Amino acid sequence: MLSRRSFISFALAAGAASFARAELTGQPPTILRLERRTIEVNGKAASVFGIKQPNGTFGISTEVGKSFHVRVENHISDPSLIHWHGLKPPWQQDGVPELSKTAIPPGGTADYDFPLPFGGTFWMHSHYGLQEQLLMSAPLIIHDASDKADQQEVVIMLTDFSFTPPEQILEQLRKGGHLAHMHHVDTPADEMMPSAESRGHLNDVEYDAFLANDRTLADPQVVTVEQGGRVLLRVINGSAMSHYHIDLGGLDADLIAVDGCPVVPVRSRIFPITTAQRLDIRLTVPQSAAAYPILAKPEGERRQTGVILRAGHGQISRIPEAAEAASPPLTLGLESSLRAAAPLKPRAADRSYTLNLTGSMEGYRWSINDVAWSLEVPPLSIVNGERVELILVNRTKMAHPVHLHGHPFQVVAIGERRFAGAVRDTVLVPPKATVTVAFDADNPGWWPLHCHLLYHQHAGMFTTLRYG
Repeated sequence: MLSRRSFISFALAAGAASFARAELTGQPPTILRLERRTIEVNGKAASVFGIKQPNGTFGISTEVGKSFHVRVENHISDPSLIHWHGLKPPWQQDGVPELSKTAIPPGGTADYDFPLPFGGTFWMHSHYGLQEQLLMSAPLIIHDASDKADQQEVVIMLTDFSFTPPEQILEQLRKGGHLAHMHHVDTPADEMMPSAESRGHLNDVEYDAFLANDRTLADPQVVTVEQGGRVLLRVINGSAMSHYHIDLGGLDADLIAVDGCPVVPVRSRIFPITTAQRLDIRLTVPQSAAAYPILAKPEGERRQTGVILRAGHGQISRIPEAAEAASPPLTLGLESSLRAAAPLKPRAADRSYTLNLTGSMEGYRWSINDVAWSLEVPPLSIVNGERVELILVNRTKMAHPVHLHGHPFQVVAIGERRFAGAVRDTVLVPPKATVTVAFDADNPGWWPLHCHLLYHQHAGMFTTLRYG
């Protein structure tokens, strides 16, 4: 294994080589600017961040097979660093402070250049401090041959918003203050739901609003679609702490991909999505002229958000921002039924690790195997070429969405039941549940694995794996 000093030296050399190759192509990089911007939330001005191209486009839409040749310019007054969530870059371009790259200082730039071998719905977000809570995120769409020429794409970026600064939110959570918004739930004891031996809770933070493409249902985005046409919804949950049920109302649709990876289609009208996950949902718009709300309902909340598809001259009615009843907790019901369209090749695991998700609301302490992460925590050791299984055991009373950088993984077991589930990069582990995932160690480097609830990650539910 390489030492940390050797890894950093290797990173600098490899990074310089990739940028030199980019310069030789003569193609100018795509510019992404990290900026401050103002949006309106609940009738009030809110200062947030944004990741935009010079022409105002949020994020990037590109094609499989192209190079991800990007220059990030930091136009804010604080350091920052952007993670390309779901992609497989060289580890030194992954965008994680202290591990893969130093933060970009105010006024500074950083260059990225690596191939894009697969398509799908991905996203980008800051991995620096708590900037993700302030909407430092954007879509990252990679088109491939599965995208149909006769379909219209609608990207829906979900975020949770608070007027309270994120540092203050975390401080209040650590003190057990009023921002710890508890929802107690009883759950039946089976593999798809958290155990009934304990009462879980939802939603650490009481948010001021839930947004879909920066807007609430008081002024939702209205997307004109063709009567009888096909629509691909690319739903990205860019929230810091919130999970949702995507409710299509009266529209039947097929879930065709999760986290950018194709699945055997599943037809439904309601689909769960946890923090950091993405859903590709294909539907056919009815022939009649009408308005079709696409709603996102946060678990444990009556409030909802979403966009409206308007076919023809369909009449748009105001949608209440509060539903009649609170949305139920997410479960593993859908996860257990998903099957990868391109599963991992059958192979016994060469190595496995049991990772206990540990911690509690008391003192707001979160960890893995009872260890809150720091740079001094040794990484999990694996070997290039191995098939690795991670057994994720949730010992806490709250669900945790677990994300692995640089490697898509396959869900191969829920509890004791093994199956060839979806390939993805983020999986929900409900309270007292066990989920096993497998991946191939084919992208050497130093990679984070963490709970994608922002404040849990920041409090220590984070670890790394490393191999060369």
